[in-house]
Amino acid sequence: MQAPERLRQQQFALAKHIRDPEANLPPPDIEDRRLAIYRELFFNNVEGLLAGNFPVIREILDDDIWLDLVRAFYREHLCQTHLFPEVPREFIRFLETRIEQGEQDPAWLMELAHYEWVELALDLAENDEAENDANIVGDSILDTAFSLSSLAWPLGYQWPVHRLSPGFLPENPPSEPTFLLVRRDRDYKVHFEEISALIFRLLQLISDAPELTARQQLTALAHEANAEDIASFSELGLGLYQNLLEQRTLRPTL
Repeated sequence: MQAPERLRQQQFALAKHIRDPEANLPPPDIEDRRLAIYRELFFNNVEGLLAGNFPVIREILDDDIWLDLVRAFYREHLCQTHLFPEVPREFIRFLETRIEQGEQDPAWLMELAHYEWVELALDLAENDEAENDANIVGDSILDTAFSLSSLAWPLGYQWPVHRLSPGFLPENPPSEPTFLLVRRDRDYKVHFEEISALIFRLLQLISDAPELTARQQLTALAHEANAEDIASFSELGLGLYQNLLEQRTLRPTL
């Protein structure tokens, strides 16, 4: 066997052993004391990365449960990226796989992981939208079509993910879902805001049909909500649009 191929096989054997030492023997003639350094170094790096990106989950889960979960991710999940900032997203994919496999993880774990990941994802998201400071005020807002900013994400969860903590872990999700608006401002600060089901639905409508004017969107929402006075409903919605524009959640559709 030529030297490059022998080295390649040794590297693969070492990688398999580091990921799962109980199931894979190391390359021969390597002192276990040296192997232990690599085993601990690699695992601790991954564990520290995940703990830093999912601090609430790390705080809630007992040490043994957390470490077993990280070891399973480290051992079983084949990441599709070599970028460290993408590893938390891979952890979410891993949790999705565990749900499909019927693993008995806490019912809130998947949603809480997604909620904690969102801040990093939005912080790193690229903004390819041109700055638009169009001065649209008053009734002219109702006759303008708006789209949702790529830096504003309306999210819906079964669990109150923004409140979960070691001191607050309900056994069952509440009867009403939790709706949040997560957005990044010009100073690259990420803001979380709890919103009503009505606002969440409006943002969905805007996202689905950005070609419709605000008046048309509010009319559609009024019909869904069985509002008796559509004109009054739309006028009340004007203030909501003004707030969303000030937050830069919405931008005029080009």
